[in-house]
Amino acid sequence: MGRWLALVTGAVAVAVALQAPTVTAATPLTVAQAISQQGTTATVRGYVVGQPTATNTVVTSSFPSDYAIALADSPSETSTSRMLYIQVTSGFRAQYGLRSNPGLMGDRLDVTGTLAAYFSHPGLTSPTAITPATSTTTTTAPPTTTTTPGGDYDSTYYRTAIGLTGPALEAALHDIIDGNTRLTYTQVWEALKVTDEDPANPNNVILLYTGRSQSKTSNGGGADDWNREHVWAKSHGDFGTVTGPGTDVHHLRPTDVTVNSTRGNKDFDNGGTQVAEAPGNYTDADSWEPRNAVKGDVARMIFYMAVRYEGGDGFADLEMNDSVNNGTAPYHGRKSVLLAWNAQDPPDAFERRRNQVIYDRFQHNRNPFIDHPEWAAAIWG
Repeated sequence: MGRWLALVTGAVAVAVALQAPTVTAATPLTVAQAISQQGTTATVRGYVVGQPTATNTVVTSSFPSDYAIALADSPSETSTSRMLYIQVTSGFRAQYGLRSNPGLMGDRLDVTGTLAAYFSHPGLTSPTAITPATSTTTTTAPPTTTTTPGGDYDSTYYRTAIGLTGPALEAALHDIIDGNTRLTYTQVWEALKVTDEDPANPNNVILLYTGRSQSKTSNGGGADDWNREHVWAKSHGDFGTVTGPGTDVHHLRPTDVTVNSTRGNKDFDNGGTQVAEAPGNYTDADSWEPRNAVKGDVARMIFYMAVRYEGGDGFADLEMNDSVNNGTAPYHGRKSVLLAWNAQDPPDAFERRRNQVIYDRFQHNRNPFIDHPEWAAAIWG
């Protein structure tokens, strides 16, 4: 009898085990569900329909960066009110940034992260995984550190700016980059020898407008020496070379002495006659056009100065306008051209390294528009 009960009990246990339900992963949220459930952590499934550049603006071509994508429940969606803005952090940009991968348009993705506002719009920030919706292989973000050039500072340094646009974003960025360590004009010489070092020759620096690699020790006032170019012309606001905007390394670059003189205090614009000593640069009576390789660099330095110096520390409130011939007024132009250059020439490795070196070793603040070039359009676009 006991042996019979044991056999029956065992059979029942086997039957129960065979009937146990299979545990499956939770079904991803739709975009519509994610929009209505902000403030939670979830996986969202949707089609890539473009790149957000402002609260109500999503571009579908000529993508300016790899920093964001928009998802929707339909691949043909055009209403931003039915889109979820996805922050693409550094670990995912090579594979899921639209500038690098424009063919992602129309693809269906599963994205896991925090459902929180991005560009002041329903979004998903700090993603931990992104995968094609039909794939079983998930891409997870590699760890980032605050000392890696191009590293992701969104959850630390920029945390109070994420998701903002317009004046609110500009104000948040000013508060973040204000209060930097200030250098003397003499200290700028030594800083530039580090920030603009030639990656191929540590004894040289790269000159901004000519692109020439030149000995670090050939700095001075001679015709073929290099000197300290104020990209935001120091007469525009009349701040000179006193400690402050006149010594801020984020807009000071090594340039050939005579090329620097030719540029003078001109505003930036397209056109003019090619500069013989600096091919690829053009100038006329009131404007300067830098070579293509540094057009974006110039724009982002001007953006930085306009946000950093708001008139609250004894210096002029520096602002961009769409004019040339600004003279000693605290304005620099042309804003529309600078915005176009920012999109045309995204940050390269040299510019990102320079930003990091200034942050780590000298001023301990960053140029936000190198880390997030799309923020220029979000503020002034």
